Amino acid sequence: MSENNAPKASLARWWRQVLFVPLLHSKWLTADARARLTDEVTRAELGHRGEVFLIVENHLPIQDAYHMDCRERAVDLFSEYRVWDTEENTGVLVYVNICEHQLEIVADRGISNHVSPTVWRAMSEKAVSGIANKKTEASLAELLDEIGQVLRQYYHLEHDPAGNELSDTVVFLK
Repeated sequence: MSENNAPKASLARWWRQVLFVPLLHSKWLTADARARLTDEVTRAELGHRGEVFLIVENHLPIQDAYHMDCRERAVDLFSEYRVWDTEENTGVLVYVNICEHQLEIVADRGISNHVSPTVWRAMSEKAVSGIANKKTEASLAELLDEIGQVLRQYYHLEHDPAGNELSDTVVFLK
């Protein structure tokens, strides 16, 4: 991250993470909901060479929360889970932070060359609005479908001979 885009240190953000009670806020993410969202990821990946990866996290790591915001965390997870490591650089990470009520989309350079950051931002804002209205699973399913449509637009392929480069399983970081 460049100096101008570096997240600002925030004691308030750190306290939100410390005081966050996961049991009260992540009840919606049952095993069945994770399975349905995993199916949505699989459907979102049909018909193109892109890879979609969904991570849901209760809160930022306490030790990092003072200096790290959700965008920086999403970029770190993009690297940690090797979403960037697809053959044509078409990985897209969707990161949901329950405590911060934020959703970040990080797209690899292959797709970022075609899709404007404002498109990703609009998609994120729409999903966050649905989440705020207690329609979390449905909003995420709709977002995954929209990402799949965008990837099909630029990387259409009826049959992907390279197969699935990344797991479709939803990652839940408690």
